[in-house]
Amino acid sequence: MKHRLLWKLLLISVVPVIAVIILVVWLAIDQLAADYFMTLMDKYDVSPTETHQMFLAAVHRYLVWATLAALAVALLLGYLLTRRVLRPMSQMAAITRQFAAGNFSGRVAVSSRDEIGQLGLAFNRMADSLEKLERLRKSMVADVAHELRTPLTNLRGYLEGLSDEVIPPSQGMFRMLLQEILRLVHLVEDLQQLAKADAAKAFLNRRPISLRALIEQLLALYRPQLEEKKIDVLYRFAPGGDHVSADPDKLLQALRNLIENAWKYSPLNGRITIETTPTAEGNGIRVSIANNGPAIAPEDLPFIFERFYRADRSRSREGGGAGIGLAIVKELINAHGGQVGAESRPDETCVWLTLPVAH
Repeated sequence: MKHRLLWKLLLISVVPVIAVIILVVWLAIDQLAADYFMTLMDKYDVSPTETHQMFLAAVHRYLVWATLAALAVALLLGYLLTRRVLRPMSQMAAITRQFAAGNFSGRVAVSSRDEIGQLGLAFNRMADSLEKLERLRKSMVADVAHELRTPLTNLRGYLEGLSDEVIPPSQGMFRMLLQEILRLVHLVEDLQQLAKADAAKAFLNRRPISLRALIEQLLALYRPQLEEKKIDVLYRFAPGGDHVSADPDKLLQALRNLIENAWKYSPLNGRITIETTPTAEGNGIRVSIANNGPAIAPEDLPFIFERFYRADRSRSREGGGAGIGLAIVKELINAHGGQVGAESRPDETCVWLTLPVAH
């Protein structure tokens, strides 16, 4: 393909140009020579026929040699320059074959800023995205397998023990087996919520929603857990309108995940602060949910919204979940056209989101 395209470009760009130039020169010399010798014949009263033919033959001969030399030089230079221009495209073809084989590490060497160079940059950005998606896919499969392995192994071991009558049945044993089954159910529900969050943008039922009413509803729902850990909740709502344009069910799910995380990671006698403020652009509202407790390490902070990411990889679901909650929040808020982020300093972590205001 590369060589066919190369020769097509050369034939289109070089041969017609040289042919037209030689034809014009050929005809011009023939016409000028005829006029010149006609002038000589009139001035000196001589017959120019033989001299005229000798002159034209010599000029035509040199034109033929000049044409061949020009064509050779033009083809050589055109070949080298065109091959240099087309090199990124041939690299893209080779790298695409690597992509098809599952290797996403290849990149195009970009050496120019023209249209081909811009195409190479766009191709490299696409390759980066594909490599990241493939890495996330493999990580997700491994994490799902890890999350399923522990409860399934426990269930298998205890059920085999009960079946072989090695372990006597008891009320406590059945409660433990039920707990393991519920862990599996919760994981499947989390995965289902994540899949729904991925498709949320196409199924948003937007309408004006009061953030204050929604947050107060959630705090009432979590009041028993908050009172059990003696957590103080402080909230400050922006003066004026607090209405955003959002899907109530999906926004409720995102805020519930954030408040549940804040409650879960707050220490005994801790504090949760909920605050709403206008965004800098003035076209949205920022919701911040902060809790005191252990800080998130700076190297982990940029990745806490990734699927299945956990700062402590050895942490079980009882100690903090599978790392899906914040990924669901990110997908849901992005579907609304908002943004999410997090800040952490000693003894306090703040997770925030932005939403467009209702008009």
